[in-house]
Amino acid sequence: MGNCTLRVKLIPGLLTIIRKNKAKAREMRVLFLGLDNAGKTTILKRLTGGDVREVSPTLGFNITTLVRTIGSTAGAENAAAASAGSSSAPKPVAGAGDTYTLNVWDVGGQRTLRPYWRNYFESTDAVVWVVDSSDTLRLDDCSSELRQLLSEQRLAGCTLLVLANKQDLAGSLSMEQVRDQLHLDGIESHTWRILPCSAITGEGLDGAMDWVTAEVASRLYYGGRSAVNPGVIREEARETRAKDEIATQVETPDQAVDTRAVAMAA
Repeated sequence: MGNCTLRVKLIPGLLTIIRKNKAKAREMRVLFLGLDNAGKTTILKRLTGGDVREVSPTLGFNITTLVRTIGSTAGAENAAAASAGSSSAPKPVAGAGDTYTLNVWDVGGQRTLRPYWRNYFESTDAVVWVVDSSDTLRLDDCSSELRQLLSEQRLAGCTLLVLANKQDLAGSLSMEQVRDQLHLDGIESHTWRILPCSAITGEGLDGAMDWVTAEVASRLYYGGRSAVNPGVIREEARETRAKDEIATQVETPDQAVDTRAVAMAA
């Protein structure tokens, strides 16, 4: 049997139709991950107005729907400036005033459950990695799990938000210390941001979710590059999601359109 090369060919107008449908739906898929006891479920309970005094460990997964409206100051630079205590005037954000539905998957972080995380990667737009800033003994484990997560092809190009949780506890590491311990500055494959928060008091949560919503919206609905790491090219992500935007068929080499070219066109 002769060699057969699988190529992808753009169907005229399909990308435009898909983008219009996405714009109408304005939905995002967000994955909440982290080690056990990091506070993932508590954060979501706080965001939805639930009781955070008694939260049971997640032994499987929870699905939560959040509706977020992008404020005029929700962008990445504004979030960074706010966390640094800057008093400079906020910059406008693309899509300010738009409302989005976040379908959030909160998956248990126990060691026995981590191999099953991959079952939830498909079509994820953002990963929120929650860190227990008071658990200094497991930060190496936390860093290792995050690195492995970011190497997953199905998460290529996803927005990454790291939440340095439990800032209300005495002895917790600062946001900067958590960033250094997790070696976040070495991440070049994903747009990322680390922000401090407390699931118990709610401090920092709204701003953090505003940032991740604005960042994903800019990428999915407005074709904008990241305001955090403008040089990051999401070719892998575009190729991974090509099946959602193009038809796949077998063609002769002279008829085929190179996958990379199609991805860049997206």
